[in-house]
Amino acid sequence: MAALGWLTPRRRSATARSVLAGEASAEAARKSTQEVSEREPEFPVVGDERAAAFFDLDNTVMQGAALFHFGRGLYKRKFFETRELARFAWQQAWFRLAGVEDPEHMQEARDSALSIVQGHRVSELQSIGEEIYDEYMAERIWPGTRALAQAHLDAGQRVWLVTAAPVEIAQVIARRLGLTGALGTVAESVDGVYTGKLVGEPLHGPAKAEAVRALALAEELDLGRCAAYSDSHNDIPMLSLVGHPYAINPDSKLRKHARRMDWRLRDYRTGRKAAKVGIPAAAGVGAVAGGTAAAIALHRKRR
Repeated sequence: MAALGWLTPRRRSATARSVLAGEASAEAARKSTQEVSEREPEFPVVGDERAAAFFDLDNTVMQGAALFHFGRGLYKRKFFETRELARFAWQQAWFRLAGVEDPEHMQEARDSALSIVQGHRVSELQSIGEEIYDEYMAERIWPGTRALAQAHLDAGQRVWLVTAAPVEIAQVIARRLGLTGALGTVAESVDGVYTGKLVGEPLHGPAKAEAVRALALAEELDLGRCAAYSDSHNDIPMLSLVGHPYAINPDSKLRKHARRMDWRLRDYRTGRKAAKVGIPAAAGVGAVAGGTAAAIALHRKRR
């Protein structure tokens, strides 16, 4: 009996401690849920008509540069000679490996494209752009970024591409992805024929920010509730305009800046996880798909 008397208080004491532990755990869980809810509100916000999303194109939505893929398609259609294709290929390879835009390469590519399309009808290039998208671009869309854009669309928000690529190509890509529209570089045309000149300057760097600002004003958007996505430090002006900036497949300068500013990060080139919670849930599936594709491609190259 003495032994049982010794055990009974331990049993009662253990029960009391268990109750205390359970209550403490429940309280901690409740507080944690509240903190997460306060720290990370639902995003994108469903039904917020004054919010929108702006996506850079090259290396953000699509692997590589749209202008270079467009060049490949034009070469296939004998718009220019082999030496021009070799230059396009080298610039594209550099861009893919370095993961950052080279201003000289981009300028050369734009000059080449303008000279190539000079004298051709806008309608002809639009039609060819549809074909080139199927041939070279569709398979290079990052699934993760595509999921991010779809999350905004599903929330009832408008989504635009913002790119230095020709606006005709950007519009084709936006339409194929089901996006609202596209802002891009405008080539001058007279009576529907390209003159070989630009209207203003390429939509690059600060020009992108100005385009987004102008569109937001025209569409009565609240930039503080909008999101922007890019891979390049050149787009910091655009990213800084909005309340929800995201660094996607960032170059080294943008990665450093994003970490310093506490912006969200996502890298689909390696399958790395986001550096901060808050990416729309739909992007998780895309991230896995993107990471798997990258891993398979790397494995094939090594073989």
